[in-house]
Amino acid sequence: MALFGQLCVSVFYTHNLISEIPVTGCPEIKMRNILKNRTALSTVVTTLIILVVSVLLAGVVTYFAINVTSTRVQEENLAMTKQHVWVEQDGTAVAAIMVTNTGGRDVVMSRIACRGQSINIATQVWYVVATTGDLLTTDLNYTAGGMIDETAVFGGLTGTPAQPTAGSMIVLKSGSTIAVYITSPDSINVNDIGLTVALTVFSSQAIYYKETNVEAAM
Repeated sequence: MALFGQLCVSVFYTHNLISEIPVTGCPEIKMRNILKNRTALSTVVTTLIILVVSVLLAGVVTYFAINVTSTRVQEENLAMTKQHVWVEQDGTAVAAIMVTNTGGRDVVMSRIACRGQSINIATQVWYVVATTGDLLTTDLNYTAGGMIDETAVFGGLTGTPAQPTAGSMIVLKSGSTIAVYITSPDSINVNDIGLTVALTVFSSQAIYYKETNVEAAM
């Protein structure tokens, strides 16, 4: 009886000793230990939550930035066409361009430049706003700088040419088109015929740039 009791104690002690030995080579036992470990499970869940929240925040910020940028771009847009720069034999130059406001808001043309040189809007600029029935597909015609006045004709536009008052700016309403003629733009002479120059329109939101070749006035 005593021998049987000692044998039971030895078997029990041996079973406990084996159960306490860590098994490092079995993935199944490792996974079982991780699942039983509440601390390890909460760490994984916390990491996943942080990753998901970070991705959502990044997506929201990106969407907001794209929305703001696209909205501002759509608010104002000017299309510049039919650009010309003519030079007469005596060196007198005339520039012309058609500007259409294709954006969703009115635009103030605060400054105009030819070849990087600012134009005096009050003294060098004549303009006509297109009205219903005007032929916007007609190219802008050459008009001698010294002959531009209220009787001049600007392409297919039938309106009366006008000059901005001193200190004022040209306002272009949304959806409207304007033909602008510039008399005696600085830094343009006979030697520039055949070269490429730029006409630039400045607004409060953007700068619009268009290039053209200098033509001989005929």
